[in-house]
Amino acid sequence: MTHTQHYIGGTWQSSKSDTILPVTNPATGGTISCIPMASRTEVGRAVSVAHEAFLQWRRIPVSERIQYLFAFREKLNTHFEEIARSLTEECGKTLSESRGELRRGIENVEVACGAPSLMQGYNNEDISRGIDEHIIRQPLGVVVAITPFNFPGMIPLWFLPYAIATGNCFILKPSEKTPQTAAWLIRLLDEVGLPLGVVQMLHGDKEVVDALIEHPGTRAISFVGSTPIARYIYAKAAEHGKRVQCQGGANNVVVILEDAEIDSATEIIAESAFGCAGQRCLANRLAVTVGKSRETFTDAIVAVTRSRKVGYGLHETTEMGPMITPESRGDIEQFIKTSEKEGARIIVDGRGKTVDGFQDGNWLFPTLIDNINPSGKLAKTEAFGPLLGLLHADDLDQAIKFVNSQSYGNMACLFTTSGAAARKFRYEAEAGNIGINVGVAAPMAFYPFGGSKDSFFGTLHAEGKHGFEFYTQTKHIVERWPNS
Repeated sequence: MTHTQHYIGGTWQSSKSDTILPVTNPATGGTISCIPMASRTEVGRAVSVAHEAFLQWRRIPVSERIQYLFAFREKLNTHFEEIARSLTEECGKTLSESRGELRRGIENVEVACGAPSLMQGYNNEDISRGIDEHIIRQPLGVVVAITPFNFPGMIPLWFLPYAIATGNCFILKPSEKTPQTAAWLIRLLDEVGLPLGVVQMLHGDKEVVDALIEHPGTRAISFVGSTPIARYIYAKAAEHGKRVQCQGGANNVVVILEDAEIDSATEIIAESAFGCAGQRCLANRLAVTVGKSRETFTDAIVAVTRSRKVGYGLHETTEMGPMITPESRGDIEQFIKTSEKEGARIIVDGRGKTVDGFQDGNWLFPTLIDNINPSGKLAKTEAFGPLLGLLHADDLDQAIKFVNSQSYGNMACLFTTSGAAARKFRYEAEAGNIGINVGVAAPMAFYPFGGSKDSFFGTLHAEGKHGFEFYTQTKHIVERWPNS
């Protein structure tokens, strides 16, 4: 068992806090590490160190700053398998899922290496006689990211590379459930010789988050997590004058038309719903069959759901791992009970099952529920687990109406072979990420990660051009040089 420390001012430091939390392997139930909760004093010290580092870091040419990212990328590739295995042990996802997550994270490092071009300003000569005007982009200062348990490698990399490439200093507050992957990232940045204080890491809970938001030395807050917490952080950060982006929850809907290729659609939708044990914001939660697709899709998804192999993520044949905590499993089990009371029918029940040799794991097998009440809890609330609810619509208009009735707006997907239907759906569906014959409409790193309504609070999203815009502020210069 390891003791994960804070990383402040270029050194690993034990906390003076009396609160130490265990980190458990969700497949075995065993404790694999422990982490300290930071104090407000430690938060203050980290922000002070970051501010001092910023005064020098911002003056380093961007072409030199990105050299650290090039070196970081090489370190990530060198230690790729070690990090993936560590990620699986603390997060529970399959090894292939961990590898995919890290690959998407590395792509963000690669995009951030384009900072010399992507953070450029623009200018005009002679806006009036002898007067020129310029816009330049400058870094903000000390910025903070608060990241979740479900993608402990990728989501910090939605923010960190863009922040430091543009000249900011960065403080990471990872999930207390999955701190080891974040420690890997920090350790590798330390190895490439990143100047002290440019990147730091603090462990903690709400008290640490509040301290980071309230500190007058922090300029921007990035968050990914549930909608209630996203709304809280967005409001609190705005109250304290911070620039803020908060990615919230989701209840993503997939629509299956009669002309869809059912076999491929079924496999793709099952992977979306049950991949990462359903613990991702781009998981399909609700499947709406249209017309005759009801019978064909239902039969196909039942077979695929029942055949999915659940087990320890480090075993190569495993297709789905455990949930992160017993409490998370209990929440989904309650969703299932509530759906039954609302008149739904469980056609594949994942409750009450274990994996041989891992009886203490947080197991909930893939679950499929038919006849979901369109106004019920499961239809309106995020169920963060391996659960797919089925509904039926008479036509595409009715299906789109249901999609748009959601308070969330993270993703909506359509399976069809009709270009006209696809165009109508992408035009009318109210979601930030749209998938056409795609079950996880995750943008590549050079595009911003979408999200709307209660799934996102802010203006500029993570990744791509939005990343460069979020971490820079524009300065307008109007100048005249009289003839000597």
